[in-house]
Amino acid sequence: MPTETKPPTPVQIVDRYFESTGRKPFRFQRDAWRAYQNGHSGLVHSATGTGKTLAVWIGPLLKWIRENPDRSQWNPKHPPPLKVLWVTPLRALAGDTENSLRQPLDALEIPWRLESRTGDSKASVKARQLKRLPTAMITTPESLSLMLTHEKLLSQLSGLEAVVVDEWHELLGTKRGVQTELALARLRRLNPLLRTWGVSATLGNLDQALESLVGLNPPTESQIVRGYTKKKLKLESVIPKRVDRFPWSGHIGTKMVPQVAELIESVNSTLVFANTRSQTEIWYQQILQQRPEWAGQIAIHHGSLDTSVRRWVEDGLRNGSLRAVVCTSSLDLGVDFTAVDLVVQIGSPKGAARLLQRAGRSGHQPDAISRLAFVPTNAIELIELAAAQDAIKAGHLEARPMLNQPLDVLAQHAITVAIGGGFESRELLDEIRTTVAYQTVTDQEWQWVLDFVVRGGNSLTAYPDFHCVKIVDGRYQLTDRRMITNHRMNIGTIVSDAAMQVKFQKGKTLGTAEESFLSKLNAGDRFLFAGRLVSMLRIRDNVAYVKLAKGKPDTVPRWMGGRMPLSTELSAALREKISEAAEGKLIGREMKSLRGLLELQQRWSSIPKSDELLIEKIKTRDGYQIFVFPFEGRLVHEGLAALLAYRISRFKATSFSMACNDHGFVLQSPHDIDIATAISRGVLRTKDLIDDILQCMNSTEMAKRQFRQIARVAGLIQPGYPGQRKTASHLQASSNLFFDVFTQYDPENLLLVQSRREVLDFQLEANRMRSALQRISDSRIVIEMPERVTPLAFPLLVDKLRERVSSETLADRIARMQAELEQAASA
Repeated sequence: MPTETKPPTPVQIVDRYFESTGRKPFRFQRDAWRAYQNGHSGLVHSATGTGKTLAVWIGPLLKWIRENPDRSQWNPKHPPPLKVLWVTPLRALAGDTENSLRQPLDALEIPWRLESRTGDSKASVKARQLKRLPTAMITTPESLSLMLTHEKLLSQLSGLEAVVVDEWHELLGTKRGVQTELALARLRRLNPLLRTWGVSATLGNLDQALESLVGLNPPTESQIVRGYTKKKLKLESVIPKRVDRFPWSGHIGTKMVPQVAELIESVNSTLVFANTRSQTEIWYQQILQQRPEWAGQIAIHHGSLDTSVRRWVEDGLRNGSLRAVVCTSSLDLGVDFTAVDLVVQIGSPKGAARLLQRAGRSGHQPDAISRLAFVPTNAIELIELAAAQDAIKAGHLEARPMLNQPLDVLAQHAITVAIGGGFESRELLDEIRTTVAYQTVTDQEWQWVLDFVVRGGNSLTAYPDFHCVKIVDGRYQLTDRRMITNHRMNIGTIVSDAAMQVKFQKGKTLGTAEESFLSKLNAGDRFLFAGRLVSMLRIRDNVAYVKLAKGKPDTVPRWMGGRMPLSTELSAALREKISEAAEGKLIGREMKSLRGLLELQQRWSSIPKSDELLIEKIKTRDGYQIFVFPFEGRLVHEGLAALLAYRISRFKATSFSMACNDHGFVLQSPHDIDIATAISRGVLRTKDLIDDILQCMNSTEMAKRQFRQIARVAGLIQPGYPGQRKTASHLQASSNLFFDVFTQYDPENLLLVQSRREVLDFQLEANRMRSALQRISDSRIVIEMPERVTPLAFPLLVDKLRERVSSETLADRIARMQAELEQAASA
């Protein structure tokens, strides 16, 4: 009798799938699958392109195969109910994620229905999903919160088996991350045995990341599954043929286009990362001018472009029809472009983790080498790259600081739950306290939030429009249809300057630009947008109509949020590299290329060691200059400059103007300042830091700007409906009115308190300023009085000139200054 062959086990089925793709499962992937089978939650941490997605996704598939061994019962026409929610930080990633998840589903013939639900999904798909959710659904934090407002979905969500949060490091420490924490807590309330898994790369504080993901005292065991954290990496610098000894911000910039074009030409596919959307527009045009024959083979990609444009670019990368794409962080995450051979980084990435993340977009396979070429926009950025490489080798990746109980997000969530079936006060309070973000929220603070959503708090009781939630038999509910619609249309925590659509005259949409930029243009003004030169025709109904133009641009759009601060970890590594240079150690190509610059800095002044603070006093024709070099990053330096100017002016009547960069700041005064005496009188002390910051900065105006975002998230102001968005000036006037009313009649309003705290934490980095001052207090102060502007001081002096010299004259003025200094240096 013939022997019966045993059917393959679920693990063997999965192994055969991997074999069919030419791979074998990694140990960390199997570890994740076992943990999932045991009912655990966890965080998979592995380098970009090493198989994190399959480490999490195969677990639920294996479990289902084990529970349904009879394949004859598998019927794709009757897919199982909702099993897995996959949360992605960017809706642009949903399509790529869906393709990645569908491959093993189709290969294994598992009869699950897999769909996406994001802001880009069709209305008909969303309507169908409200009746029956698919077996697995890809969504965003905003769309997940929106689902929680539909009471009829709660029974399906209660049967949910697992939530996977992709790219958790991108959400961690943001209000979107807090929004996700609250949504996860709600889902765990619906199903206490819910498995919660996260996928992350390039993250320093893994334990905190896991705790935020699974919540406090989770009912199931949780663990960190570590994969390949050190992927093969090749970093190279595109070093200018001649390194100026007197560099300035942007002075190299597009001069390096020929070398970048050669790099692009040497491979099949390249991603060119710039730090701002404005830079992508400029670099795209410059590369195209360098290689006109590449028209149609290179493209541009950033978050303000229309969805259809972005999808065309992503498809071109995927199918290999595009030679290069100039992009921002819009292509940092998750999109699986195995075809990319090279990443080019324009300018400092400002953090080791970001550099690693971007490098991983090339060689997006476990055994492939990730290759990144770094193009400095000024010579001193080469030190930042050298520092970043040291940080990566040492494993010193940036931690994501946690947000502590933003009440605007909590108020929004309370309204969300009130719409989605309602809640009892104590029950929801216990639920939100299971999140890391709100673990310490007090009964009084919670009562304030409830009072705010029910009657608008103390100041808005007389206005029915702010009486959102009703209390019925002790249960908080929202049933007003207009308010429900308003809330659903504006759910989320992403707040930006009011955007305006940019369209061709015949109707094709190019994308969006900020109203504050477009409103200043006149008819006929030419600007770069979506990789084209266009001229303004008119603005009507909050839409900017344009046509193609010829010639040169009059301007380039400026989007808010373009400045990235230098990370704390990279600042420390930068100081170490400079300290090595002070001892004559120039390690690596980058540092050796700066030999002439550093030797001149040492000859005319000094190079600070890691336990020193360098201050240079120089008299120029514009006044007395005090250059200070803490190497702590631009945001910290802005605060320190204002603080020192304020403290000095308290004992010496004078006025200051200032400029900052990532390496230091300059104070210019018409009077000679005895900086040594000023230091002895405590201008660098940490005592009274917060009070002095609030005195020296225009903290009221900064708080008003921050309050505008908080008011939008909390629901005080509504941006309007699609196609009927309110103008930026309207929103600003509304939020300023609330700010002034609260300040006068309700000064203890917790949203006001939050706005002031966020100014200190985010705009001024007060805690980092305090740490910097404490470090400085333990350092030796080195005061130098060079006869001329030094290489380190020169870029700051140029930034001072930008304020009052046109761009055409600025270049000529800088060239003359450089020539004079070079002549003195060579004498």
